[in-house]
Amino acid sequence: MNVSVKHFGEYQGQKVKLYSLVNDSGMQADIMTYGGILVNLLVPDRDGNCADITLGFKTFDEYLQDGVPYFGALVGRLANRLDQGKFQLDGQAYQLHTNNGAHHLHGGKVGFDKVIWIAEAIEQPQAVGVRLKYHSPAGEENFPGNLDCTVEYILNDKNELSITYHAQTDAATPVNLTQHSYYNLAGESSGNILGHELTLNADNYTPVDDTLIPTGQLAVVADTPLDFRKPKLIGAEISQVPGGYDHNFVLNEGNEGLNFAARLCEPASGRVMEVFTTEPGIQFYAGNFLDGTLLGKGGIAYQKQGGLCLETQHYPDSPNKPQFPSVILRPGQNYYHHTVHRFSRA
Repeated sequence: MNVSVKHFGEYQGQKVKLYSLVNDSGMQADIMTYGGILVNLLVPDRDGNCADITLGFKTFDEYLQDGVPYFGALVGRLANRLDQGKFQLDGQAYQLHTNNGAHHLHGGKVGFDKVIWIAEAIEQPQAVGVRLKYHSPAGEENFPGNLDCTVEYILNDKNELSITYHAQTDAATPVNLTQHSYYNLAGESSGNILGHELTLNADNYTPVDDTLIPTGQLAVVADTPLDFRKPKLIGAEISQVPGGYDHNFVLNEGNEGLNFAARLCEPASGRVMEVFTTEPGIQFYAGNFLDGTLLGKGGIAYQKQGGLCLETQHYPDSPNKPQFPSVILRPGQNYYHHTVHRFSRA
């Protein structure tokens, strides 16, 4: 096990560092302090050959291009969409920045994906990691309350990459943090993900309107193209879903603590990724808005559905949907979210 750090770039007069986590099986995770972005994730296939399975760029400056869709980033304060950027809390109305048409998305114009996090290395007997901290002042992106966040990426010798989030506030505020990597288990520039096999531990999902805001209802996945309760190729029924998959799935309740959320398998390479989480939902996004305008690490354009996201989180638009699990964090409470990505070979 090894953790190292190097200079990766500069942003608004601040140095950007890249932390590299390596285990004894050849897995490697590289995380930079700008946006807490997972830049690279090298994972062995069934023959032991490693490939980078996350979409992104080789250089820091490329992450500053217009239109980069949250590749590998930590997103917050409020992941996913908020209707019209508006919510009410304790009798007070709030208007957040709208950066996704008429709606607020993933923290706003300058969310947690576009700030410098303070970092320190973590070294344990059978794991290495990086601890990231960020203080979000009251009023940032028009959110109430000061928010102090800590996120830890930990890579262990069992080929598990875990992400743990903590946050505290001095005034009530919505908090919904997640990690926004785009995965392609065949390799980040290997084509589309329609041949990946996906399983989701969800009997229900949250239907959305034509602007991707939840209606507030829960719907069953049975007898729909959104039924991934048994392993299914992503491309099998995607043509029946207008716009492609971009849905929040309501995870089935299990025991307290980490619950099984998803299993992703790429048959040709044999790479398997299982996802376990404390969160009530997972957003499955099939990379429908990738359009070939961004060149990846190998100089190959990322085309539509060239990567997929499995974002563990609370449901979209939760502050406006009292029937959904609450995302309101109050003084004295500790926001806690733990997700584990377990890699193996089929």
